[in-house]
Amino acid sequence: QVQLVESGGGLVQPGGSLRLSCAASGFTLDYYAIGWFRQASGKERKGVSCINASNSTTYYTDSLKGRFTISRDNDKNTVYLQMNSLKPEDTAVYYCATDLDGSNCPNLLSEYDYWGPGTHVTVSS
Repeated sequence: QVQLVESGGGLVQPGGSLRLSCAASGFTLDYYAIGWFRQASGKERKGVSCINASNSTTYYTDSLKGRFTISRDNDKNTVYLQMNSLKPEDTAVYYCATDLDGSNCPNLLSEYDYWGPGTHVTVSS
């Protein structure tokens, strides 16, 4: 059974850091791209970052470049999202997802078929 489970969320002060984890089971992470998304309360879900499987090429939403870093550890079947210099506007539920269709990051959110339940991140003083 394909499963993705996020962890690492919580309450952090502005300027702080968190590292989110996306643990995969039921498939081998090595062969598939993994994306991170977030959804703030009352807003639509948006892409944050994605990492290819084939060459670990990474993609970021422009506004997050330099603060967020995605990485993967295939031995642990886990993808990480390191988030630094967090701002109140980063408050959201963060999700990881995959399309289980190939090694390259999908272009559209709708192409992702498998999602984790999400982890809450709150940035507040």
